[in-house]
Amino acid sequence: MLPPLPRWFAHRGGGSLAPENTLAGIRLAARLGYRAVEFDVMLSADGTPILIHDETLERTTNGVGHVCETPDSILFALDAGHGERIPRFAEAAALCREYGLLANVEIKPAAGYEHQTAEVVACQARTLWQGALMMPLISSFSLTAVEIARDLVPEIPRGLLFDRVPPNWLLEVERLQAVTLHCNARHVDDEVLSQARGRGIPILCYTVNAPDQAHDLFARGVSAVFTDRIDLFAVEPSA
Repeated sequence: MLPPLPRWFAHRGGGSLAPENTLAGIRLAARLGYRAVEFDVMLSADGTPILIHDETLERTTNGVGHVCETPDSILFALDAGHGERIPRFAEAAALCREYGLLANVEIKPAAGYEHQTAEVVACQARTLWQGALMMPLISSFSLTAVEIARDLVPEIPRGLLFDRVPPNWLLEVERLQAVTLHCNARHVDDEVLSQARGRGIPILCYTVNAPDQAHDLFARGVSAVFTDRIDLFAVEPSA
């Protein structure tokens, strides 16, 4: 069952105000009053689910090479910005539960690791949120990953993630039993919004960093947005 959706999700943990996909970012979002965060989960060479966006280490850490080829002993010694380290998925989940945050867990498989990543993340999500009053929301650009999550943890709600929403989006939503539709804010169109509204499917848009853009999207019927500029938006009640 989908929990009530806050209008605002802190993108990649704490947006641009903290190192992305870190525990510091999640803590900052919570301090600023956010009730939902989004983060990316990928597997290390040891098969450990960790928070990181890119398949390579250079942009967000002081490391080099591919995440999927780097063992935990190296990954967890890296600096992910301002002394923060790469968190384990389990650590991020525990922090979200501590603060009462809705977590949008984006399965972010490295090329060739779709099945393995989806299986590990989905099964660990079930364990990490066992007994919780509020389940996470699992999403992915990989329809294969969403399908695996559907089969392994049907009780955890799922969202389909696109850049541009394809013409067959509703068929995919029905096939994968998804409850939300996520897309690039620049590409969302009114026909999709109308179709989704008629079927009670919330649309979530990324990445919205300007108040006027957010106001326009909400006026058009978008339910929630992901933002890097968590300092610019006053937290509002659930959509």
